[in-house]
Amino acid sequence: MLRLLALLVAGLVAGRALADEASVKRAVEARFAGHKVESVTKTPYAALYEVVVEDSIFYTDEKVTFFFRGDMIDARTQKNLTEERQQKLSAIKFEDLPLELAIKQVRGSGKRVVAIFSDPFCPYCRNLDRALLREDDITIYTFLYPILRAESPEKARTIWCAPDRAKAYYDFMLNGREPQPTTSCSAPVEKWLALGQKVGVRATPTSFVTNGQRIMGARPDELVKLLAEASK
Repeated sequence: MLRLLALLVAGLVAGRALADEASVKRAVEARFAGHKVESVTKTPYAALYEVVVEDSIFYTDEKVTFFFRGDMIDARTQKNLTEERQQKLSAIKFEDLPLELAIKQVRGSGKRVVAIFSDPFCPYCRNLDRALLREDDITIYTFLYPILRAESPEKARTIWCAPDRAKAYYDFMLNGREPQPTTSCSAPVEKWLALGQKVGVRATPTSFVTNGQRIMGARPDELVKLLAEASK
């Protein structure tokens, strides 16, 4: 009897939460007319509701009397809850990436796998590549994403068309050594750009691990931690 009562109470609470989220969503949609509200979810913090509008996270109260946008930090653990949530919301299906369009490098067992979108003239990409040299047992798929300079597509083409793409890429990124020019090779520049747009890459470097989570920017320590979690 007590178990049944507990289940009924839990059901009522869950139903109330869903009803609250639905009413908050309707109010938010009224305020964000013309923008797609992806979801509204009640958080366990201070009666706040998480609001996802397109690819941005906001917070509001149950009456939608205010909005604020910023990072919510757990004071006890110091975890950035907003960033963790954003990573989950922006996750992709790693297995859907066309890895044949990437430059592949394997070190050691290669059991930790990452895909990185990189522009040849991106200094932060260069920093990330250099930091990852410390890592063994890793497979790196580099998708050239030539968006920073007018000459980026041609540089990407030259790297892609080199006899050894991985060597040409790392020679250029880490040592400034120019790849040998070629004339009889085409590179899938348009496919790289379309892929980046499809998975929401807005800046380089952007990295994806096998569970689909992404990290934007040159943050090697966080990326290595995420690689460890994804490879378990």
